[in-house]
Parts: sequence; structure tokens; C-alpha cells
Amino acid sequence: MSAKHHQRPPFRAEHLGSLLRPKPLLDEKHLVDQKKGDRKKLAAIEDESINSIVKEQLALGFHAVSDGEYRRHMFWGTFFPGLDGFEEVTDFPDDIFRMYVPDIAAFTESGHKPGETVLCTGKIKHVGSTYVDQWNYLKNLLPKDKQHEAKLTLAAPNWYHLRYKTGRAYPKEVYATDAEYFADIAKAYRAELKILYDNGLRNVQIDDPNLAYFCSEKMLAGFKADGEDSNALFDQYIKLYNDCLSERPSDMHVGVHLCRGNFVGGRHFSEGGYDAIATKLFRNLNVDTYYLEYDTPRAGGFEPLKELPKGKNVILGLITSKFPKLEDISEMKKKVNQAAKLISEGTGETQEEALNRLGVSPQCGFASHSDGNNVGHDEMVAKLKLVRKLADEIWPGQP
Repeated sequence: MSAKHHQRPPFRAEHLGSLLRPKPLLDEKHLVDQKKGDRKKLAAIEDESINSIVKEQLALGFHAVSDGEYRRHMFWGTFFPGLDGFEEVTDFPDDIFRMYVPDIAAFTESGHKPGETVLCTGKIKHVGSTYVDQWNYLKNLLPKDKQHEAKLTLAAPNWYHLRYKTGRAYPKEVYATDAEYFADIAKAYRAELKILYDNGLRNVQIDDPNLAYFCSEKMLAGFKADGEDSNALFDQYIKLYNDCLSERPSDMHVGVHLCRGNFVGGRHFSEGGYDAIATKLFRNLNVDTYYLEYDTPRAGGFEPLKELPKGKNVILGLITSKFPKLEDISEMKKKVNQAAKLISEGTGETQEEALNRLGVSPQCGFASHSDGNNVGHDEMVAKLKLVRKLADEIWPGQP
């Protein structure tokens, strides 16, 4: 259980960190990827683009501003490749993968190799932050009294584990067990969080589709067919998270975002409600806030929110970032109140008290992959305006 009920952050109106890149930034990035571009020019365009998108977020009334993840290719950034003991590889045996993990299945079924394969090749050690420069640039665009509100998104600690078969995420001569491997992952996260905290970061969002994959009946059937215990692995991941966060200061807000995939064009990878994981997710994971995908029936209903204990927050991802059509605000308000009612039934608090622990957001980022979803900039802005308007109508005068 989180020791402190954090509010502000989170805020009533949130977004999930990744925002559509402007065309000049994407064009230069593609040239750099093709080894035809200029990295210094790209960095200058990134700076200019971040300056602009931060101003736009503030003008739209958002407090947990991000840099749009404009310096990243994918939403998780470069944390793992930045550690000693990890290496991105392009040549690897196909039999290392759990083929039933949703994103692995999606790639292989369409005839592609799994995206960005990073493997542990030696002892894991944190040797410097790959996030801190991104954070420092962002914070310095804000007044000092607003810097604690800004948000940085981080990779999930289990990211390069679930996709690999048991024992294939690391060399056997380096780590004998998952427990040994996870211990060094947690140590690296604690080092990372300390550096970021010492540089002023107070608002962390960890992005974790892997946890939502445990809602997928298809994946769970794959584990069962392999004779593996998916429940035990989920428990291991909860412990890994808690070990990663064990030394965080009480004034560092940490949230976790769960979705079912958000690849190029807004493609999702899995389906299934939170029912199977709700008790452990909400009661055992030591975070303050859950940013939950809830834009379509693939995420199930609100009933699992009955498991949310007092002292924790939920940001309801009701507005889709995957297509431009705007949601009906009256329907969205009904959904927020429905969620509050179910939370109150679970805790015995009043519906108003439960409502006080909620906020609203898009269900995922607009560009988890740098190329982005099937929306334009103006359409993204319309979605963000809708989030802000929805929050203002439910919680008038609150950030």
C-alpha cells in the first residue's frame, strides 16, 4: 500500500506523455535513421519542437506536462540499452521468445521480427541516466514552482523479461535465477530514480503494457500450454516493482499506465478486462496512481475498480488516442460517475469521496511509436481539449 495519498499529481486532466511529433522532426529523424541526416540538426529541431509543445500543453490547461517523448523512438526510451549488461541485437534465435506474448505474436504473425530486441548479455549495472538530460531540459522550460508538476515517463522494469522464455532473458552463466536478475534490475531502477529525484523530478509515470497482457486469455492459455504459472510470474513482477520503488522519497508521485498496445497507427495487441489482475494490481503494487485504458470494450468494465483501496488514485483513459472522432461528453461523465460508484461500493466510502480520487485522460499516448497514431495535430488538440473540458465539468476549478 502506498504510504501517502498523492494529489496534484495526479491531476483531474492528464495525458499519457507521448504526443504527435511535428513533420520537420519526423522528417529529420527518418533521415538520421537512414544515416542520411544530421544529428545536430535533429537535436535542434527536437529542442524547438519541445519548446512549442510545452507551451501548447500549458495553454490547454494541463499541469503534468511532458516533452512529448520527442527525443525517443519508442515510448520506453533507452533505459535498458543504457545499462551495462544489456545490448540491442539484430541476430538472435527465434526460439528465445514466448510466441504467445501479444506484441511478439503480432509481429511474428505479420511476418516481421519482434521489435527492438534487447538482451541481457552480462552483469546488469546502472552506469548513468539516459533520462536525466531529457528531464532537465523539460523542467527548465517551466517556472520553479511548477517543475514538480511535470511528468517523465519511464520504461517498465519487466519490459525485457516477459517476451523471453524462462531462462532466455539472460545468460545462465550470468544469472542463475530470475530472482538474481530482478535484484539487479531493481538496483538499477533505484539508482535511476535517485538521480532523477536529485534533479527535481517528483512525478513519474511507468508505462507497462506487459501487466495488461496478463488480462489476455490468449496469452494465459499460452502459459498454460507451456506448463508455466502466469500467476506466479505476475507476483514476481509486483515484487520487482516494489523493490524498484522501495527507496523512493514520500514526495515522489509514482503512477503506472496499463494499456493493450499502441503501435504505429494506434494498433493494439491484446484484449481483456482487468478482472484477472485487479486484486493484486491495486492492493499489492506500491504505486499512487493507475492510468487505465478504458476507451473500448477490449478493456472490460469498471467492476474491477471495486478492488481499489482507499489512498490510491485512478485516471480513467476514456478518450481514445487511436482515431479522431470525438467522444460524447455526456456519456463520458456517466462513465466517470459509474466508476466512482463501483469504487465506493468496494471501499464503503461515499461516491463523492471516490470521485475525489479520479481523473480523466486519453487511453494511451498519441505517438507511443514516434510515427504516431491515425490522428492529425489539430485532432490531437481537440482530444486534449475534450479531456480538459470533461475534467472541468466534473471537478470545476480543479487542475
